Amino acid sequence: MKKYLYVFLGSMLIIGIYSCSDNIGGTSYNNDGIGIENFGKSGNYNPENNQGKLNEFVENPFIHVKDAPISTFSVDADGGSYAHVRGIINSGETPYKYAIRVEEFLNYFPMDYRDNGQNSISLNGEVSECPWNKQHKLIRIGIKGRDLEKEDYPLANFVLLIDVSGSMKSKNKLNFIKQGFAKFVDQMRDKDRLAIVTYAGKSGVLLPSTPGFKKSYIKSQINKLGAGGSTAGAEGINTAYKIVEDNYIQDGNNRVILGTDGDFNVGISSQDELIKLIEEKRKSGSYLTTIGVGKYLNEAMLEQLANKGNGNYEYIDRVEEMEKVFINDYNKFLTVAKDVKVQITFNSEIVEKYRLIGYVNRLLEKEDFENDTVDAGEIGAGQTITALYEIIPNNILDQRALDAFSIDFRYKEFNEDISKKLHLDVINNTTKFENSSENMIFSAAVASFGMILFDSEYKGNTSISLIPIWVNNAMSYDPYGYRKDFLKLIEKVKWVK
Repeated sequence: MKKYLYVFLGSMLIIGIYSCSDNIGGTSYNNDGIGIENFGKSGNYNPENNQGKLNEFVENPFIHVKDAPISTFSVDADGGSYAHVRGIINSGETPYKYAIRVEEFLNYFPMDYRDNGQNSISLNGEVSECPWNKQHKLIRIGIKGRDLEKEDYPLANFVLLIDVSGSMKSKNKLNFIKQGFAKFVDQMRDKDRLAIVTYAGKSGVLLPSTPGFKKSYIKSQINKLGAGGSTAGAEGINTAYKIVEDNYIQDGNNRVILGTDGDFNVGISSQDELIKLIEEKRKSGSYLTTIGVGKYLNEAMLEQLANKGNGNYEYIDRVEEMEKVFINDYNKFLTVAKDVKVQITFNSEIVEKYRLIGYVNRLLEKEDFENDTVDAGEIGAGQTITALYEIIPNNILDQRALDAFSIDFRYKEFNEDISKKLHLDVINNTTKFENSSENMIFSAAVASFGMILFDSEYKGNTSISLIPIWVNNAMSYDPYGYRKDFLKLIEKVKWVK
C-alpha cells in the first residue's frame, strides 16, 4: 500500500453523529430523496495526536442526473479549516483527514470577482475541462458580497466573548485572542459599540457596552486578562447574547464574537445541546462569529456553532493570521446577505453525473430552496464565495448545441426575512483548463490540494507537483500575498505521492 500523508494512530472515539442539513443520524438523502448510506454523516472524532475534536464526514459522491437532476446547498463563508490544517503542517505533523473541508480551503482565499453594484450579491461562473480528469468538466460558481466602505457600514453592536479558562493558558491561545481582539478594536469606528464578556467557571461582564472612541480603555481591559479555572461556555454564551440584545441596534450589525479553544466542560457542553442553544439565540437577529485557537481544540463544535449562529468560523494558527482575520477580513464581521442558497438543475442531455466538491454539511433538500425558514450561510461585505462541481458529460449529443447550465440563488438582505431570487446561466463550452480564467485555475488548484490531503477517491490524476504550476499561472490577483504563502505550504508536503 502506498504511504500517504496521514496515518491513523490509535483509536477513534465517536462522540456524536450528525447528518447533512439539520437531520439527525441514519441515512441521509440527496435532493430528490435518493437514499445514500452515510451521505454527509458526521460526528465528533477524537484523534490521539492532539489535533483536537473533529467532525467525521463522507465525501459527496457522484450522482446520476436521471436519479436526482437538482442539487441544492447553502454557501459557507468559513476559512478556519485551511488555517487549522496549515498550522498542523507547519508544526511538522500530518493532518487528520476530517480537518480538511475543501469549501473552507476555497473560501479562505479572496477571488477576483466583481461587484455589479445592483444587488447585495453578485454572481459569476464558468465551465472548463477538469484538470485531474480530462474527460470530465468543472463548473465554477462565484459569489461576491456587495462592496461597502467602512464609513457606510451600519452601526455595530459587538460583544466579545472570551474564554479565560485554564485550557487557554498556553501562549498560542489566550495571548493570540488578546492580540487579535486588540487589532479588531483598532478597526472599529468611534460610533460603534463593544462589550466584553469572559467565562471560566462562570461568566462575567468585564466591560459593559462602550463606544469605539474609547479604544485605549477597551484594549487595556483586554490586555489584563489571564486564564484559569473550568469552562462554563454555555453560561458565557447566554450572558453575551443578553448584552447584545440589551443594546440591540435596529438595522445595525449586532454580533457576538467568541474566542476559545472550545473546551466547554461546565453546564451545557455537548455539541447537540450547544447547537440547539445557538439556534434559539439566532432568532434575536444577532450573528455569531467563532475564532478558534490552540493546537488541540474542539474545532467540530466551533465550526458548527458558527454555521448555526449565522456567522463564520476562523482559526488563528500564527501571529500573521491575526492581521488577516481582524484587519484584512474585517468586512466579514458585517453581513450583507444572509441565508444564501444555491440550486443548480442539470440537463441529462448534457450531464450524466455530477459531484459537488466539499460543502458536505451544507447540503439542502431541494424543497428547502424556497423555504425562507430554512437556515443557510451568510456573506460579508466584499467577501467572495466559490463552489465547484465536477461533472461527467453525457457524450451522446453534440453538447455545444445545448443550453447553458441554469443556476438559481436565493438570499435575504441582512435585516430582512423574505428572500430575493437571482439567476445565472453559465455557458456550456469546452474551454481547456489552461485557457480558463485565473479564478478557475486557482480554485481548481486549491480544491485539488484539499482532495490530496484528504486522500479523496475522486482526486483523479492530480498530484502535489502539478498544483504549484497551476497556482503560478494564477498569481496576477494576490492582494495580500495569500497565494504566495500557499505555494510555500505546498512545498512542505511535496513528499506526498
